[in-house]
Amino acid sequence: MNYLRLLPALALSLLPLGASADDWSQWRGLQRNGQSAETGLLKKWPADGPPLAWKVDGLGGGYSSLAITDGKIFTLGDREEGTFALALKESDGSPIWETRVGDAGGHKGYPGPRSTPTINGGQVFALNQYSDLFCLDAESGKTIWSVNLEEDFGGKMMSGWKYSESPLLDGDKVIITPGGKQGTVLALDRKTGKKIWQTSEWTDPAGYSSVVIATIHGVRQYVQLTGKSVAGIDPDSGKILWVADRPGKTAVITTPIVQDDIVFVTSAYGVGCNGFRISKNGNKWKTEELYANKNSANHHGGVVLLDGHIFGSSGGTFNCVDIETGDLAFKGRSAGKGSTIYADGHLYLRGEDGEVALIEADSSELKEKSRFKQPDRSKDKAWAHPVIANGKLYLRDQGILLCYDVKEK
Repeated sequence: MNYLRLLPALALSLLPLGASADDWSQWRGLQRNGQSAETGLLKKWPADGPPLAWKVDGLGGGYSSLAITDGKIFTLGDREEGTFALALKESDGSPIWETRVGDAGGHKGYPGPRSTPTINGGQVFALNQYSDLFCLDAESGKTIWSVNLEEDFGGKMMSGWKYSESPLLDGDKVIITPGGKQGTVLALDRKTGKKIWQTSEWTDPAGYSSVVIATIHGVRQYVQLTGKSVAGIDPDSGKILWVADRPGKTAVITTPIVQDDIVFVTSAYGVGCNGFRISKNGNKWKTEELYANKNSANHHGGVVLLDGHIFGSSGGTFNCVDIETGDLAFKGRSAGKGSTIYADGHLYLRGEDGEVALIEADSSELKEKSRFKQPDRSKDKAWAHPVIANGKLYLRDQGILLCYDVKEK
């Protein structure tokens, strides 16, 4: 099926009350699903890419993506003197403020922050690689409170790549995943940083995935994936509604996808994807594994759900999988292994080696419309997820941020 006409209206219908289609105020957009509601974007690019609106350097190292709202861009970067939360002007990338949020470094081979800040209600919530969670004032950058997930809440990770999750804001709660014996997932009071609950009955070490909000059988809940299982959590109490065993290896990263009563998860290192059907009888929940295969083995670039199909990279190929059956709709070559987002009938694939592809959102076959090589490449992998906001495509590559104009004229 071709989604060029269907998806803009669907995406607009998913916007939170009062939100603008221009916003990308948290990890993977307003709904954490990698989708932008914007329309009127370019359907094809010149050979050297869309027009470059502006470029800035000096953001610092790491793999943090961007949050964009209210005319500001927020991200994290590693410098010699530490890790910093940064606010920039959306119009030209010029600095507004910077706040030190911890020490620089982290994993020896891949140093720097890898979480994306979340912006909500005039506050910035940022997690550094060492599990320091900061609440900052969005206008000034002033620290309101901070906690450490390991020291304060017994945090433990599945492996040594350092904390990568992007915080979730839900009303008066900040939701984060320290992992460990005190509880896998944690809710904090957004005003004070004090604990509201921690999932003492679910104690997996933390993976690298970020929590999503879903409604399954009419019940609103948080869904999170670890290296051992995937679970649904009651937002008010932190009680576990359901849990399904799902062993991962090395690093489990990709954000879960939920469609109706199906939860889809995918990871690399030889594991692949799983679909679970979640059922409810009275107050009792049950999980059933629908499939387990390697048709989608997404490393850390994220996948996008469009009308029952999962799109994203799987190793070096770009794959489309039916979420109900796990069957492969197509696989093909494009810009290589990378990160995927959606806007206005097209998928944007940002390859880790610097190529960027525009792919028509069609589950029948791979239809690449355009491709260009990102200029000013660093020597590191291009792992920061791309962002689309207010007619612009943003590509972060370590200290460099490129802003492209992708609005049709």
